[in-house]
Amino acid sequence: MRRALVAISLAAVALLASAGGGRTQPADDFFRGRQIRFVLGAAPGQDYDVWARFLARHLPRHIPGAPGFVVQNMPGAGHLLATNWLYNVAPRDGTVWGSVSRNIPSVGLQQLSGVRFDPLKFNWLGSPELTNRGCFAMTKNPRIKTAADLFEHELVVGGTGAGSTVTETPKLLRGLLGMKFKVVEGYVKPQDAQFAMESGELDGMCSTVQSFRNFRPDWIRSGVARVLFTLERDAVPWTGAPTIYEFTKTDEQRRMLEYFSSSIEYGRPILLPPDVPAERVRMLRRSFEATVNDPLFRDEAQKLGLEITLRSGEQLEALIRSAKDASPEIIERITRIIQSPAN
Repeated sequence: MRRALVAISLAAVALLASAGGGRTQPADDFFRGRQIRFVLGAAPGQDYDVWARFLARHLPRHIPGAPGFVVQNMPGAGHLLATNWLYNVAPRDGTVWGSVSRNIPSVGLQQLSGVRFDPLKFNWLGSPELTNRGCFAMTKNPRIKTAADLFEHELVVGGTGAGSTVTETPKLLRGLLGMKFKVVEGYVKPQDAQFAMESGELDGMCSTVQSFRNFRPDWIRSGVARVLFTLERDAVPWTGAPTIYEFTKTDEQRRMLEYFSSSIEYGRPILLPPDVPAERVRMLRRSFEATVNDPLFRDEAQKLGLEITLRSGEQLEALIRSAKDASPEIIERITRIIQSPAN
């Protein structure tokens, strides 16, 4: 009788172990028949949204078990709404992915208002694209013809909330260099600010160069709008614009701009919530890379006008760890400037 009870107990333990499943199942078994929820901090139609939906069409071919993807937009507070949800609420098994602003790692390290996450505890999968940043003005504004004019005349630009490049760039340059930006908040996405430029409600904006160009491809080419400057150390040749570093006067200003612009290196980061099993994270990183390197994916990207520059999950993680080691004084001053009132 005792041996029979022991045998029954061992069988029950084995059954429970096999049913516990999520963390020990092979990837093929875990993802087969499942659906992955792809949560975006961007509003529909924004560049991040375009990239996520494009990826979602191709990823199932490269993930064992071929799970389907459903994309969910969760815009708000400069991607903070989605990022906080991904960190604190989302399942931690690989069935929820996130696409958030490239500013999110820096915002997390600075612990700005509203942050409820540690960027180093996310599992970063990679990024498909690197971009450039710049500030732009409509040419019908007669007072702002060059970047140097910003030290004499005010440029009214749109903002999309704390944590967004659209808001933080002009605020930083106003506080750091003395450029006369006036930031008008309340726009949900960069394209809304460009519509406001079109209607005459705004004079300009700061955003990624690619996003600005893709919204109205003829604006810069025809002279409707001009690129005042870009934010990288090296000029972006086709823009014909100087870099912001031409207007710095001190080493501290240059170091602060280098830290602020380092987030450009994150591209369009894709992540998993914390605590996803490490083996599953490794597998999904390789699946992401295989997708971005797939000739079918790259051929379609070219037709859509999307430029691919792959960053691996390991590279993103290393960049964030490096940013964490930046001078606390630099981070503190940047934080103080960008948290100042908009006007």
